[in-house]
Amino acid sequence: MLKTTLRVFFMLVIGFVLGVIGLFIAMYIGGNYAEDFVFNGVRGYEATGQIGFIVGGAIGLISGWWFLFKKR
Repeated sequence: MLKTTLRVFFMLVIGFVLGVIGLFIAMYIGGNYAEDFVFNGVRGYEATGQIGFIVGGAIGLISGWWFLFKKR
């Protein structure tokens, strides 16, 4: 039980960390190259930052699940 709980916790941590990394990468791209991009009522680096956090978090959760729960 404890092992599974720790795996879930680390999976969420990996998802959050990759989400933050995606946030900063997307904010850089949006601030320099996609200034007119609009998403969720905001534009530029704020819009691409939201998308970067969502995509990075999803990639982090999937990769965390893959490495921590996949049967060997």
